[in-house]
Amino acid sequence: MKLVVVSAGLSVPSSTRLLADRLAAVAAPAATAPEPAPADVRVVELRDLAVEIAHTFTNGFPAPALADAFAEVAAADGLIVVTPVFSASYSGLFKSFFDALSVTDEDALTGKPVLIAATGGTARHSLVLEYALRPLFAYLKAVVVPTGVYAASEDWGAEGLDARIERAGAELAALMAGPAGSSTRRPQPKRDSFDEVTPFAQRLASLGVPGPSPAP
Repeated sequence: MKLVVVSAGLSVPSSTRLLADRLAAVAAPAATAPEPAPADVRVVELRDLAVEIAHTFTNGFPAPALADAFAEVAAADGLIVVTPVFSASYSGLFKSFFDALSVTDEDALTGKPVLIAATGGTARHSLVLEYALRPLFAYLKAVVVPTGVYAASEDWGAEGLDARIERAGAELAALMAGPAGSSTRRPQPKRDSFDEVTPFAQRLASLGVPGPSPAP
């Protein structure tokens, strides 16, 4: 079981990375419970890949370090993504990483459980999870965990944050342990065929309704 954490924090130390680590500390052991060994956790620090991400859009292909990060994300059984809030939304670096990933492999996140989280200076930006991050990962066809976690400056050490982290981590672990968490299982495309469509007259007959009269 592999859990990949994508952190878009820029400073060192970073509250974004701190939140990511706390979420992983809950989700990793729960994903493999009752087994004693927790999930294998890999961390992708976008700060270290900023130049490679920019070059991907101009060169058309990722550099080796970025390609390795893309491979880690694509092979993950579950994903934790955390961004700081810039201008009332996710950071440009965060968005650019997933834009470049989708260009390289448009199905990389299809069916993958994803826990969304963000940090910011004020609680007024807490809805960024719902109007920015959740639509983004829904568009990328990921399975987004119901509980997102937002941590404002005043949340650290206050009541409530620990409970949200525990709940979100448990939800991600449950999805990772279920069918959606298999990195080797991709949804099969539906066959576009009319051979399996039941004729309307047959459906009516099964309900005891007489079908339409033939034309004279």
